Amino acid sequence: MIELDEKPLNVQKAINFVSDDGVGGIDVFIGTVRDKTSGKRVVALDFEAYEEMAILEFEKIAAHAKTEWPIHKIAILHATGKKQIGDLAVVIAVSAAHRDAAFKACRYMIDTLKQTVPIWKKEIFEDGEVWVAAHP
Repeated sequence: MIELDEKPLNVQKAINFVSDDGVGGIDVFIGTVRDKTSGKRVVALDFEAYEEMAILEFEKIAAHAKTEWPIHKIAILHATGKKQIGDLAVVIAVSAAHRDAAFKACRYMIDTLKQTVPIWKKEIFEDGEVWVAAHP
């Protein structure tokens, strides 16, 4: 399951998707909008994505993870649009027969997503705003 969405991300939907009687471990990463960056107060974030390319990159990341670890299912959800402090920005859920594979694959996916997926964010401060790579 791969989704880019302006609506609030649903962690339980991701968990339900990767759940199965044959898995012994589900690892979930949840990235949220925090209230500070580099010591400066953040009011909100605004995410934009090159959707077609982002989906392709998510698919490549998931496919590679499945070649490296014995993964059962993967869910990647990423927010677009304006998000407030505490809102979910990204959810990654991975299921596998054993926890080690789920942990390693989930870590690989969030780290790689930050480097390769064409998603940008605007940090909105009390005194202005700036566009930055969503995943430096």
